[in-house]
Amino acid sequence: MLKESATKSHQGTKMFQNTIVKRPGATYINGLTTSDLGTPILEKALEQHDAYIEALKTCGTDVTVLSGNDQFPDSTFVEDTAVLTPEFAVISNPGADTRNGEIHEMEPAIKSFYDKIYYIKAPGTLDGGDILQIEDHFYIGISARTNQEGAEQLQQILESENYKATIVPLQKFFHLKTGIAYLGNQTIVVAGEFVDHPDFNSYQKIVVPPEEEYAANCIRVNDYVIIPSGYPQTKQKLNEAGYQTIELDTSEFRKLDGGLSCLSLRF
Repeated sequence: MLKESATKSHQGTKMFQNTIVKRPGATYINGLTTSDLGTPILEKALEQHDAYIEALKTCGTDVTVLSGNDQFPDSTFVEDTAVLTPEFAVISNPGADTRNGEIHEMEPAIKSFYDKIYYIKAPGTLDGGDILQIEDHFYIGISARTNQEGAEQLQQILESENYKATIVPLQKFFHLKTGIAYLGNQTIVVAGEFVDHPDFNSYQKIVVPPEEEYAANCIRVNDYVIIPSGYPQTKQKLNEAGYQTIELDTSEFRKLDGGLSCLSLRF
């Protein structure tokens, strides 16, 4: 169910016109995970994905829904396949061997929106979940999935297009965006290692308490912030800061280390 909290809205220009999502395939239950939350229930994952698509529509985006691919259990996590800017796209080179081929199916979808496309090339690896854009500044996480070579390739691409780029080695988080989100207006949601991280001290912060760390992976989509359900303190902080929230159950995606940002490309 979509639960909305009506508070005063941060109205503004439309940040995102389009979103791309991909249905979980029958093999989704066999996807990669570092969690011990159990095996996902496919039927429930599909219902949660339906609700996610509805939320993206509520936020005013045109949603492109790609069908699932059983060859790639993790391919519903489309965010890892690309980095999208208003002017150009970068097709990534995912760091997990079993996920690497996902980019070939995403490429035509991205080409239907973009003429200018760059590529991260091996031995560089890069997951889109490690990339956070704050206005004209990109932060690139070095993680188990994004290596120094991949990060430097993206940095060079971005700087050649007049964006700023900062490489941020991660200490604990799986992906950069596991613990940080940008809400617009120089405001970030932070958890764990990013609460006092020097690279992010110039921004206004909404701090997620340690027991609600998973809620740091939220997404601002136009007039709403989509958050995982079940994290009341984070929700209250967002509402008090003036953001309208939509809560979604993401239990079956969390089982495979997935969060709200992982499930879509937003541009």
